Amino acid sequence: MDKKIVRIVLTGGPAAGKTTLISRILKEFKQDEGWRVITIPETATDLISGFGIKPFGNCLSMLEFQDYVVADQLHKEQLALQAAEAVPEPNVLIVYDRALLDDKAYITDEEFEQVIRRFGLTTQTVMAKYDAVIHLVTCAKGAEFAYNLDNNARTESLDSAVEMDDRTLRAWSAHPNLKIVDNDVNFEKKIQRAMREIFRIVGRPEPMDKKHKYLIAMPDMNQLVVKYGAVPFEMTQDYLVMTNPNIERRVRKQKNGSDYLYFYTEKHRMEDGTMWDTERPISFKEYKKYLLEVEQELQPVHKVKYRFNWGRERFEIDVYPFSRERAVMFAYAGNDEDAVELPPEIQVLREVTGDYEYKNRTLARRQSL
Repeated sequence: MDKKIVRIVLTGGPAAGKTTLISRILKEFKQDEGWRVITIPETATDLISGFGIKPFGNCLSMLEFQDYVVADQLHKEQLALQAAEAVPEPNVLIVYDRALLDDKAYITDEEFEQVIRRFGLTTQTVMAKYDAVIHLVTCAKGAEFAYNLDNNARTESLDSAVEMDDRTLRAWSAHPNLKIVDNDVNFEKKIQRAMREIFRIVGRPEPMDKKHKYLIAMPDMNQLVVKYGAVPFEMTQDYLVMTNPNIERRVRKQKNGSDYLYFYTEKHRMEDGTMWDTERPISFKEYKKYLLEVEQELQPVHKVKYRFNWGRERFEIDVYPFSRERAVMFAYAGNDEDAVELPPEIQVLREVTGDYEYKNRTLARRQSL
């Protein structure tokens, strides 16, 4: 069987949502389902924070700095392609947190051509390295209230963020498969739209928008595995002390094949009562450090999530160790559909969409369904 390798660049201005989108990609494309996600971190940030190489501070001009960036980026990309060929999974998604053409936003077009020519490249050969580009518009354009929610250390002003967003979009504007995802009042909807673009690029059915949540009688999960190909994923969520009354914090450990992934999530309660979620992947070391901040009154929430498709909908069933008789099911349907057709094996006890009593934070306290 031929290996399928898809290369997608995530770009955009500051505070656009790239980190949260990468977290979502890691959650959606599972090794258990035949996918391997390889992420390439932002090269300029690595050079500045890891090596202390930065323009001006080390007597380097911005143009000289780009030689380091391009050299490191090309090295990472080559390693990623070699790894994609070596891993056992038949489908590989390479996700670039910015890529070569982002450098064009910091120097003139002529200077950029000079830099890549030194590496035997042209703008056309650079663009050919990537199957698709997703430009996430900075929150500084249309969602200014959320500009600094996911990074307290951000130093760019709103005007600077808008300018950088425009320059980055211009740098990638000639790519034949450029997708632009602008802002939404609801950040989750923005991430969902970006994920739909990614599903289209890789050729998978798009996830639906509308989510229903049900309390159900415990089905025969083995039967669902056999009949519908339900795939189980183990995960544990721990809730952290709230240092801000409007920000709920948690960490999650999630099984991915023989390995684990780790995530840190913040849920910001806005003035109008809506929630704005940001999330980022973290290392095992960071995960263990965050566990020192757990809220003592809340227990870890352990669960196994089973995911499968039936008819036109996607379903997820959360099975908790503290409940043998009941489970929680999510059904994802289209925006224009109110009724969800359920598999015959599912017995709904009641719909609990939006019900606080069945949110994971509540279950962490109650440990019962």
